[in-house]
Amino acid sequence: MGKEPVFARVSEKDVSRAIVTEFAATFEEFVESDVVIIGAGPSGLTAARVLADAGRSVVVIERNNYLGGGFWIGGYLMNKITARAPSQLELEELGIPFKEASPGLYVADGPHACSKLIAAACDAGAKTLNMTVFDDLVIREGNRVSGVVINWTPIQALPRQITCVDPIAIEANVVVDATGHDAMVLAKLAERGVLELPGHDAMWVEQSEDLILEHTCEIWPGLIVTGMAVSTAFGLPRMGPTFGGMLLSGKRAAEVILERG
Repeated sequence: MGKEPVFARVSEKDVSRAIVTEFAATFEEFVESDVVIIGAGPSGLTAARVLADAGRSVVVIERNNYLGGGFWIGGYLMNKITARAPSQLELEELGIPFKEASPGLYVADGPHACSKLIAAACDAGAKTLNMTVFDDLVIREGNRVSGVVINWTPIQALPRQITCVDPIAIEANVVVDATGHDAMVLAKLAERGVLELPGHDAMWVEQSEDLILEHTCEIWPGLIVTGMAVSTAFGLPRMGPTFGGMLLSGKRAAEVILERG
């Protein structure tokens, strides 16, 4: 007589049906959102957490299969992240263990920090679409950004002759460019000749984080820029592998949106 199975009796069709049904229901829910954030790095995830905590419907678009960007691995593939005061308070708020490496400079484990940041955004209610690439903007009357055009990331790997796979669009009241130095959303406006994109300057940690925080703003009607994309948008120094400016810029981006009403 065989042993009783440990797991419930579930067939392959049940697994497939659960995935398809739940994904479709979630997608239908956020196809019209308050905020769409492009890029799931530290600034994008922080903005998502703050906005979702405030009751906004938020979806984060990420082209990779993982969330977190460089927050996972720190600098030079050494998985420690640093944060300059006062940004260690953000680590503290997220429950991330850290220690002081030198006066005003704090260090934490990248994977631990990143896991906490992702969990906080998800716990707050933000939804994510990973393996999804930003393709273009939805722009309506008055040149206002009103959503984004997206496609599956694997589409980019198809041979050129069969890449005519139409994308789809998500509508939003506000779009956030949190795509890092690539500034992929702003680049679409630059391609159309309506916005200049000077690119980031050389690294200067002491200047960059303050300047990035100061310049986090609504750069175009309906479009907020945050994190390292700010340095590309305004020609500011790059910050390197210290992440406090990204966390605080994400928080500031959320505040700009909430202040808009």
